[in-house]
Amino acid sequence: LHKEHSIGVMTVTVFPVRLFFAVFLMLLAWPFAFAASLGRSELAVETETWWRRICDIALRVLMRAMWFCGGFHWVTVKGEPAPPSQAPILTLAPHSSYFDAIPITMTMASIVMKTESKNIPVWGTLIKFIRPVFVSRSDQDSRRKTVEEIKRRAHAGGEWPQIMIFPEGTCTNRSCLITFKPGAFIPAVPVQPVVLRYPNKMDTITWTWQGPGAWTGDITFFSLQYLPLYTPSEEEKNNPALFANNVRRIMAKALELPITDLSFDDCQLSQAKGPLRVPTNSSLLQFNRLARRLGLRTGTTDTVLQQQASRARNIWGYRLGLEDFAQYLDLPVTDMLTELHSLFNQHEDGQIDVREYVIALSVVCQPSKAMDTLRLAFGMYEAKEDRAIVEKELASILRTALGVAEVDVTELFSAIDTLDAGKITHDDFCRFVVQHPDFAQEYLLSSRETPSTPHTVPLTNGFSVDHYNTEEPTCSLPGQKKKED
Repeated sequence: LHKEHSIGVMTVTVFPVRLFFAVFLMLLAWPFAFAASLGRSELAVETETWWRRICDIALRVLMRAMWFCGGFHWVTVKGEPAPPSQAPILTLAPHSSYFDAIPITMTMASIVMKTESKNIPVWGTLIKFIRPVFVSRSDQDSRRKTVEEIKRRAHAGGEWPQIMIFPEGTCTNRSCLITFKPGAFIPAVPVQPVVLRYPNKMDTITWTWQGPGAWTGDITFFSLQYLPLYTPSEEEKNNPALFANNVRRIMAKALELPITDLSFDDCQLSQAKGPLRVPTNSSLLQFNRLARRLGLRTGTTDTVLQQQASRARNIWGYRLGLEDFAQYLDLPVTDMLTELHSLFNQHEDGQIDVREYVIALSVVCQPSKAMDTLRLAFGMYEAKEDRAIVEKELASILRTALGVAEVDVTELFSAIDTLDAGKITHDDFCRFVVQHPDFAQEYLLSSRETPSTPHTVPLTNGFSVDHYNTEEPTCSLPGQKKKED
C-alpha cells in the first residue's frame, strides 16, 4: 500500500517535471535531425561528412539526456556489438515497453515503422534520421515490400545501418518469449541477438496488450546484452521459421525464461471482434501455429485467398488424402503437415475437404474480417444455379470458421430460412447478421462453450481442440500482467 501511494504521489509530482525536460530535449534534438536528413536518398547511403557526424553525436547525447530525465539513470551494456558488415540485423527481446527504444537511440540503428510516423511533427523528423524501413497499412502489398527492403539492406555488405527488429511483434510482460515472426530471418543473413532486462524491484513500465501501467518518477534500471553472432545453417536459410525458433531458444536461455508457441497473431485471433468471435476451445489457434510454421500465412493477401477459394471450388467433390493435400500446397509430407491435415479429418478416413482449409486460413489471416471470410466460404459452397447452400453446408462453414468439432445449426438455419425453402443465400445470411450481430453466441455457442485452459484434451474427431506445448506451464500469456504488478 505504501508503494502504491508513493507511485501515485510521484506520478502527479515528479513525472510532469521529468516529462517537461524530456520534451524539451526532444525539441532541442529536432534541428540536428533535420540538418542531418537534408539531401538524403531513401535508396542509397550518402558518404558521411564531418557535419553529419557532429549531428549524430549531438543526437546521441541529447537522447541519452532525455532518457536520464525519464528516470533511466543507469543503462548497462554487456557483450560486444558486431559491426553491420557482420550482423546487418539485430533481434531484440523481450519487447515489453516503448522504453525498449533506448538501444535504438544509443546506436541510431534503423527500425521498421509505420509510414504514418514520418508525418508526425518533430517525432517524424527524428524517426527519418535513423533511416527506418517504412511499412504502410493501406498498401496490401506492403508486407512483401518491407521484407524485400530488409533483404536489400541486409545484403548490402554493411553499407546500411543495422536494422533493429523486435521479432515478437508485440509487447508482453517479459514472463516468457512468444513466437518470433519470420521477417528478421527471411534475409538468411547472420543476426546478433540482443536481450533486454529491467532489473527493478517493481515493474512499473511494462506495456501489455491492455495498455500501459503506471510510470513513476523513480530511478529505473535498464540493461542490454549483446549475445554472440548467430550464423544460420543451410537448413535455417531455407526455413526462416526454424531460424527464428533457434535464435529464440538461445535468447530464452540467456534470459532464463520459458518459451511458448503463442504469438501476436494468436492474440489478434482470440481477441478479434465481430460475429464470429473465436471460442475458448477453438482449434484455430492450433491451426494458426501450424500454418505459421509451414509458411502458409506468408504473403496470404485477399487476392491469394480468392485464388485459393477458386481452386478449392474447382476440385469440389474430391476429398484430398495427405499426399494430395501436400501436392495441393506444394509442400513435402512432414509430421507438421500430417498434423495440419488431421485437423480437418472429420470422418477419420484420411480424406479432407480442402474448402475447410481455405476457410480456416482466411479466419487466421484476417481475424477482424469475419464477413469477408463468410462471403468467401459461401462462394465455395453455393450451387451455381441459385447461389444457395443447404443446412449441412452451413454447418460445415461455421464449424470450420469457429474451429470446433461439431456445431448444431438447425435453429439458426430455420431462423434464416423464413420461406422454408431448405436453402439460403449469402444475401439472406447477411440480412440476418445485421439483425443478429451476435448470432454465433446466441444460436451456436451459448449452450456448449465452457471455460478452458491452454492444456485441454483434444477431441477425437474433426477440427480438434488445441493444446499448446510450452516449456514452462506457468508462462503468462501476452497481455497478462505479472502477479507482482
